[in-house]
Amino acid sequence: MADETVAKKLKTSPLIGTHNGHFHADEALAVYLLRLLPTYASSPLVRTRDPAQLATCHTVVDVGGEYDPASNRYDHHQRTFSTTFPNHNTKLSSAGLVYMHFGRVIIAQHTSLPLDHEDVTLLYEKLYTDFIEAVDANDNGVSVYDPAALASANVEKRFRDGGITIASVVNDMNNPDPTCAGEPQDEDSLFNRASTFIGHVFTRKLHRACTSWLPARATVGKAYSSRREIHPSGRIMVLPEGGVPWKEHLYNFEKEASATKNGSSEEQVYYVLYPESASEDSKWRVQCVSLNESSFESRKPLPESWRGVRDADLDGVLAAEAEKTGKPKIPEGAVFVHASGFIGGHKTKEGAFAMANQSLEQ
Repeated sequence: MADETVAKKLKTSPLIGTHNGHFHADEALAVYLLRLLPTYASSPLVRTRDPAQLATCHTVVDVGGEYDPASNRYDHHQRTFSTTFPNHNTKLSSAGLVYMHFGRVIIAQHTSLPLDHEDVTLLYEKLYTDFIEAVDANDNGVSVYDPAALASANVEKRFRDGGITIASVVNDMNNPDPTCAGEPQDEDSLFNRASTFIGHVFTRKLHRACTSWLPARATVGKAYSSRREIHPSGRIMVLPEGGVPWKEHLYNFEKEASATKNGSSEEQVYYVLYPESASEDSKWRVQCVSLNESSFESRKPLPESWRGVRDADLDGVLAAEAEKTGKPKIPEGAVFVHASGFIGGHKTKEGAFAMANQSLEQ
């Protein structure tokens, strides 16, 4: 009975087609994305370049020379193709095409939210920006930086990183895997394995965005809007809990606020305070905000005299500076300041705030 049910599903589920031969990350992901939808959940896959066989498929990705959503054709190799994701400049691959048309439905299904919900729109943009766009760029030969600009600036890579990208791992999966002895190693099996691999990366990204990134947006937004209640300068922001992914949200809120004030840098935060744990006696961290999301350079690092010093020695340094300058003494209980000055710690919230406040004044 079970076999009959499976056979019936295979007969009634729409057939997906893509090309055979060497596979890439984009069609591997495109097929997985389709199969996240109930319509395609049990769809069989045909890998061929034969036009006659492709014509029998309900949906075709990355082959066929046609982009026509009305007939479920999602290829990007034709000379006239130039479609991009809304508000982006990278030409789409088959992954981006499928995501552009079905991504909202996938996210709404995952979150149980209405298709037009604001959070679905936020997640739709984030997943494309954080993950899908890089797949599109890789397949279309688009570099992260303008090669001519890099050459004119004499900028060279310090090390090779091409071998650790998702696309390179999928490319390696075209070859039989010696660690999978006993499992099928034919071309279609290797493709299915690669599709599952990159698909699982996508679903993990989506899950984290839904369960961590999205709730953090509200937390950071509230902390950012009330930061002047913490310090009149607005340079110190306090989060109510640790483990909140705050950086991306903070930069976005700053950008929005700055846009309404003609690019004013007064909206920038220098220090973010948060507890290390949920316990009442948790230690607190004071972390410097970096110049931008990918930078290791802080806007205003903690004072040089504090860096690389810990515990009682750090308390001693802080006490000596207070005596010398006449500024209020920071409560005892300092834990550390990193050697680069990007982060420090104190046993109490009050102590962490005092460290940030005094650092701000130097």
